[in-house]
Amino acid sequence: MLIEEGRIKAAFDSGVFILKLCGDVRLTLCATLDVQAKRLADTPGLRSVIIDLREATNVDSSALGFLAKVAMAVKGRLEHPPTIVVDNPDIQKMLDVMGFERFFTLVGAPLKDADALDAVLTELPEVPSDEEGLRDRILEAHRLLMHMSEHNREQFQSLVEMLESQGTPVH
Repeated sequence: MLIEEGRIKAAFDSGVFILKLCGDVRLTLCATLDVQAKRLADTPGLRSVIIDLREATNVDSSALGFLAKVAMAVKGRLEHPPTIVVDNPDIQKMLDVMGFERFFTLVGAPLKDADALDAVLTELPEVPSDEEGLRDRILEAHRLLMHMSEHNREQFQSLVEMLESQGTPVH
């Protein structure tokens, strides 16, 4: 089976921000997700955030950490938590196990806002990252996941400790 390379698309219209992850979304796209999370924190007129995972075949833990960063970036700014649309049972299970329901509304069916904006989604260029930047982002992503639940803390503690020992910790 051919694995589709990961891509990220985005659109912002009438206060609705949509982030669509497609294919195999891995740590190489973390810099792109990080830029989007930071941008969302300062977006005027933001009313809702929708993360569409219906075309994602896999989302690794580093990418999930930056989805958590999106939720934290908009916490307290929106009337409702960000929404994740997911219909892949494996990805749904991973979100459940990692405690994403505490920070997002998880839905399986498409939302009219998401499908209406599908036509205006533009593919985001991959933000390049050197080895140190990649390590720092992996570390940040897993620290964010560790703060989401005790299960995640137990899962990622040794990885975080190993990454911290490899260089100057990121705060």
